[in-house]
Amino acid sequence: MSSVAIVGGGISGLSTAYYLSKNGMACTLIEARPRPGGVIQTERIEDCVIEAGPDSFLSMKPWALDLIRDLGLASEVIGSNDHQRKTYIRRHGRTVELPDGVQFMVPTKILPMVTTRLVSWPTKFRMAMEWFRRPGGEPDHDRSVSEFVEEHYGREVVDYLAEPLLSGIYGGDPDVLSIMSVLPRFVELEKKYGSLTRGVLATRSPTGSHLPLFQTLRGGLGNLVDKLSSVIHPTTIQGRAEALERSGSGFRLRVNGDWMAADHVVLACEAHQASRVAAPMDTRISELLATVPYSSSMIVVLGFDRAAVSKHARGFGFLVPKRERKRVLAGTWIGNKFPHRVPESLAVLRCFLGGVDREAAHGERDEAAVDSVRDELREILGLEAAPRFWKVFRWPQSMAQYTVGHGTRIAELEARLAAMPGLYVAGNAYHGIGIPDCVRMGKEAAEKIALTIASR
Repeated sequence: MSSVAIVGGGISGLSTAYYLSKNGMACTLIEARPRPGGVIQTERIEDCVIEAGPDSFLSMKPWALDLIRDLGLASEVIGSNDHQRKTYIRRHGRTVELPDGVQFMVPTKILPMVTTRLVSWPTKFRMAMEWFRRPGGEPDHDRSVSEFVEEHYGREVVDYLAEPLLSGIYGGDPDVLSIMSVLPRFVELEKKYGSLTRGVLATRSPTGSHLPLFQTLRGGLGNLVDKLSSVIHPTTIQGRAEALERSGSGFRLRVNGDWMAADHVVLACEAHQASRVAAPMDTRISELLATVPYSSSMIVVLGFDRAAVSKHARGFGFLVPKRERKRVLAGTWIGNKFPHRVPESLAVLRCFLGGVDREAAHGERDEAAVDSVRDELREILGLEAAPRFWKVFRWPQSMAQYTVGHGTRIAELEARLAAMPGLYVAGNAYHGIGIPDCVRMGKEAAEKIALTIASR
């Protein structure tokens, strides 16, 4: 019986273990934290479902929902309350509603863009003229998101649409993020249509999707982690993987100072950790893993009496562009986005802080972080009410950044891994940062291992 070691007990590692178990294979799961799940963590405070990390997953990507159904949790799935899906963006000290019909930064409706105060008239004219852009002449090399968006719509769209939207997802900087890795669909639309606006309109469903934009579990995504852990029953070692070496046709892995043998190893941890583990075995694999930078994030949750904040709790929440930003990147009203998660008497705001240039803030006291956020909320929303409760969650070096050239570097990494039978990677550092992509990569790693064993 082949032995499998999985380094990392986040959703990627747990998915790998689950799909291995479906093929009748056991594994050893190595996790440095005292609990599985990685950044997925759910808490309950005053009957509110509070997510410490991601709060949902995109409906259009099927892998998370497939796993949830497989685990018998389909009845727990709820969708985002999309009829209230309004987002506000801070502009010149005021919050301006994101125009209806904007898909990321691409306008699909005329009147909302004409009347919006989010961008100036010269930018509106440039966005209108983008319709006439024809395919051909686009560079084949990778570009930054900023370069790509500015070429189509101008710098103002970078600053007040692309940058705040990407910061809310990646905690990253569009000046260095790769368009091919972050927004590959837009690259394909550019090649085929020239105009992104024409491309989006030509490819959207004529009847529209009946699915909400986001889905999650009623009781929190922590339930997914709990269910996975109860089903797979892996041998779990709490500790840090330290080094990996070749041993005959397999590997040996040092964990907490002791060596263990494995025929297959899946590095499902952060790329910077995987780089350190792989260094004794293959310096080039280690170097390529180290090229994936990470940013840190902090989530500050504030719970209020609804009556005290009712006039401030509009839509799903707000985004703060870098040009207007102090520390808070975004805020989400949980009860508006997912009404089943907050009692009607309360309103809960989840504020997102962090990014590639905000590492120092992670050493401050929780009370100082909360005071800082409340000061900013007074400016952004005019919110003066004192919270009934608050909670701070920190995730150092947890958000992978797909910088320009990411696809080429990962292709070289995968070629090196293909020449190293039995070694695999999975996680948010490679082909997607969301839960569905992490589930997919874990499943693919398990399938490759099962196929290798079956072919022997």
